[in-house]
Amino acid sequence: MSRDIKREHIAKRVGMELADGMVVNLGIGMPTLVANFLPAGVDVLFQSENGFVGLGPAPSAGQQDKDVTNAGGQPVTILPGGACFDSAMSFAIIRGGHVDVTVLGALEVDERGNLANWMVPGKIVPGMGGAMDLTVGARKVIVAMEHTAKGMPKILRQCTLPLTAKAQVDLIVTDMAVIEVTKEGLVLREVAPDTTVQAVIEATEATLIVKDVAVMPV
Repeated sequence: MSRDIKREHIAKRVGMELADGMVVNLGIGMPTLVANFLPAGVDVLFQSENGFVGLGPAPSAGQQDKDVTNAGGQPVTILPGGACFDSAMSFAIIRGGHVDVTVLGALEVDERGNLANWMVPGKIVPGMGGAMDLTVGARKVIVAMEHTAKGMPKILRQCTLPLTAKAQVDLIVTDMAVIEVTKEGLVLREVAPDTTVQAVIEATEATLIVKDVAVMPV
């Protein structure tokens, strides 16, 4: 399976966690794909931390507007009824607890629900952006990422990189599995159709609680 197809499957599965009326923030990178894969009949309000609500799917080729981008600088659309505002208002929405779900990428997640998603080893990075605010301000935090990086696990017993947030992750959706973060630990809820429970365990450094495992819908 190509990387693009894996990313689409992850975005579709995350979309299934969203319900009518939710305010949802999508982090840069893979999470932005979720706006393209909402289930039929589900109407949510996407918020972009750079200052608007009503974020829509990616524009068609040739229809991009350089002044309409998401927080990662990628061209997006604004749906009818959307609104633009300054950063103060944007972060008042985030910090005020008005975001139901935030979807972020990650470099590492551990079995305590800790998240590391900004300090790339060996590279100069601008910082964690609004992720620190979003993980604390949103009611539910979903991590959308590939299960491994260059064959190495990304779901660890303990994060090794500087943390973005401590004990804030609720759900992890990867190309291999859906894992819920609970007080008891990481519970394996679903595995992808092209893999097995054993393969997921072997690709995960953290201990997984395995019970009532379903097959991820595609």
